[in-house]
Amino acid sequence: MAKERIMFVCIHNSARSQMCEAFVKHYASDRFEAHSSGIEAGKLNPLVVQAMEEIGISMEGHYAKPAQEFIDRNEAFDYVVTVCDESNAERCPMFPGKSERMHWGFPDPSAITGSDEEKLEGIRPIRDAIHTRITDWLASC
Repeated sequence: MAKERIMFVCIHNSARSQMCEAFVKHYASDRFEAHSSGIEAGKLNPLVVQAMEEIGISMEGHYAKPAQEFIDRNEAFDYVVTVCDESNAERCPMFPGKSERMHWGFPDPSAITGSDEEKLEGIRPIRDAIHTRITDWLASC
């Protein structure tokens, strides 16, 4: 049986969409082919990588990718999930083919200010909320 393909999209593909991709790969790589991308080009947030490593999930090999690359390659997905705020989700490009579009808004880790430890303290609840949303969704399908 072919795996269903899922694309997570946020602004820069630096945090939220990357965590979603990593969780799906960790829990359901036998059922889903997970990807992530950004509306604009970005750079992977090293504190997000650290927060994921704290709970035993590696993001080795992850890097920020623009959504347009997937569109240019005519890649289709069964699900396209926006994880940014509502107004930016409306900017999400259309991917080829017919996909179920969902919006799961999460706060932006890049908006957290302070020291690295303070930023990590702010990222952890976002990571945990994403974890809950992913595991609940996986259990329902």
